[in-house]
Amino acid sequence: MISEFGTLPDGSPVREVTLKKGQLEASVLTFGAIIRDLKVDGQSVVLGFEDLQSYLDHSPYFGAIAGRCANRIAEGRMSIDGVAYQLDRNDDERHHLHGGAGGFSNRNWQLEQSDKASVLLKLVSEDGEMGYPGRVEALVRYTLTGAGALRVKITATTDKTTPVNLTQHSYFNLGGGPDILDHTLEIAAESYLPADDTLIPTGEIRRVEWTPYDFRDGRRLKRRSGEDGVVFDNTFCLSAEPRQNVEFAAALEDPHGDRRMEVWTTEPGVHLFDAPWLDIPVPGLGGKSYGPYAGLCLETQRWPDSINRENFTPVLLHPSETYTHVTEFRFS
Repeated sequence: MISEFGTLPDGSPVREVTLKKGQLEASVLTFGAIIRDLKVDGQSVVLGFEDLQSYLDHSPYFGAIAGRCANRIAEGRMSIDGVAYQLDRNDDERHHLHGGAGGFSNRNWQLEQSDKASVLLKLVSEDGEMGYPGRVEALVRYTLTGAGALRVKITATTDKTTPVNLTQHSYFNLGGGPDILDHTLEIAAESYLPADDTLIPTGEIRRVEWTPYDFRDGRRLKRRSGEDGVVFDNTFCLSAEPRQNVEFAAALEDPHGDRRMEVWTTEPGVHLFDAPWLDIPVPGLGGKSYGPYAGLCLETQRWPDSINRENFTPVLLHPSETYTHVTEFRFS
C-alpha cells in the first residue's frame, strides 16, 4: 500500500509504502529511504516518528540509509589518485558524518517499484555533492521474507572513482521498554576499532578479549562494575573486506528472551551505537518518549575513515564496478 506521508519544504511529496509478510510489517518512506516502523507480531521493534516534521527537526538518522559514506571521515578530508577533496563538515563542524548535511538520509528517494512484500528506491547523487567526486546512482530494496527477515540490498555505480559506504541506520528495541540496557547482545568479532574523543578511529585494530567490547559470548548492554565511562560507539571488525554471501554478524535478545534478532551481512564491519545521549523532545511511535539508551544501532558497513587508512577495509568504488551490500535482520 502506498500513501502520502507529508510534503518537504521544497514542495516534494514524501510517500510511505507499507509492506506485509507473515509476522512482519514494515513502513518505508521515500525520504531518506527510512524504515519508519517495523513490527514483529504487531509490536514495533524500531524507533521512529508518526509525522514528517519530526524527522526533519529531530531525527538522529532514525531508520535511514546513511551515505554516500556512512560514519565519520576525519576532518572531512580525503585524497584520491593524488587529488585532495574537502567534504562537508557536519559533525561539530569538524568531521564528515554519514555523507554530510545533504547526505542520502536527507534526500527524497524515487519510488521505482513496490509490491506487497518489497519496495525498490533509487537516488542519484551528482558529482560534487557534499564535496564528493563522481555521479553515483544508488538503489535500495527492502524485502520481507517468508522466513521472518527484513532483507536490505543496496547497490551503487559511479562514473568517477569515489568512496561509497552505505548503511541501514535503524535503532532497535525488541522489548518495548524505555531502554535497551537489559537486552543481550552478541557480536561475532574478534577485534574492534578504538576511537578518540571525537569518535575518529585511532588506526589501531584491537582484540576484544579482556575488554568491555567482548560480545562474542553475549553480554547485557548495561555497564558492569568499573565500566562507568565506557561508550559503545565503535566499529567491530567482522572481516578484512566484504564477503560474497551474508554471514552471521550479531544477535540481539530482549530482556526476557522472548524475541531474538540476528544480523547477517556481507559487510566487513558492524558499528554498535547504544545512544547514551538520546533525548528526543517530541513523541515517537505510539507516543513513546525516547531518552538515553532507548534503542541501539547495528550499522553494517565498511570501517569508518577507511579512505584515510591503508590498513582498513577498501571503500573506493570505480566506474567499472558495482557496490553491493546485503544485510538481513532475521527475527524469531
